[in-house]
Amino acid sequence: MGKLKIEGRLSFEHVFRPDSSNGGNPAYSATVLIPQGDPQVKMIQDAIEEVAKAKWRDKAPAILKGLISEGKTCLRNGDNKSYAGYAGMMYLTSRNSVRPTTYDAKVNPVAEEDGVIYSGCYVRVCVELWAQDNANGKRVNGKLLGVQFMRDGDRFGAGSGPATAEDFSVVEEEPETKAPWD
Repeated sequence: MGKLKIEGRLSFEHVFRPDSSNGGNPAYSATVLIPQGDPQVKMIQDAIEEVAKAKWRDKAPAILKGLISEGKTCLRNGDNKSYAGYAGMMYLTSRNSVRPTTYDAKVNPVAEEDGVIYSGCYVRVCVELWAQDNANGKRVNGKLLGVQFMRDGDRFGAGSGPATAEDFSVVEEEPETKAPWD
C-alpha cells in the first residue's frame, strides 16, 4: 500500500511531542476530520479494503466487517463521538513512534514553537495504512508520516494558544526600584 495524502481539519494534534494519553506507548499522532460526503472517504475505504485483502486474502471481507463494526480501523464515523466539530464528519486516526515531518503551506519545515500547526487548523497529512494481526488483535491502522499546514481554522480545546510578544509591553527600568511584594 502506498502513501495516502488526505486533507481535512486537524484534531488531537500530537505531531511535535509524543503522547500516551490513551495508556499506550508514547507516540506522535493526529486525527483528521473529513466531511462524510467527501470523495476522500471512499478513497480511504478502498485503501483499507486493499490492505485487508493483502493481509487476510479470502477472509478479508468478513474480518473487515467485524473490524469496522468494532471501531478497529483508522477511519471512523464522527457521529459516534460527542466532541465539538465531529458531527457529520468521518475521522482518520494515525500514529507513529517516529516524529512526522511538519511543513507550512509553502513546504518549509516548521517546529512547535512556530505555532503554525495546531488542533483546529486545516492540513494535508501523509499516511500509510497497514493491517495488524498479532497478540494485540486485528486492526487496520494509519501510520502518520507527515503533516502540512493548509489554512487556519478555529482552535479546538485550549483557547487561543500561548501568549505572544504582542500580549506584553516593555518594562521601563527605574534605578533602585523595589518590587511591589518587597
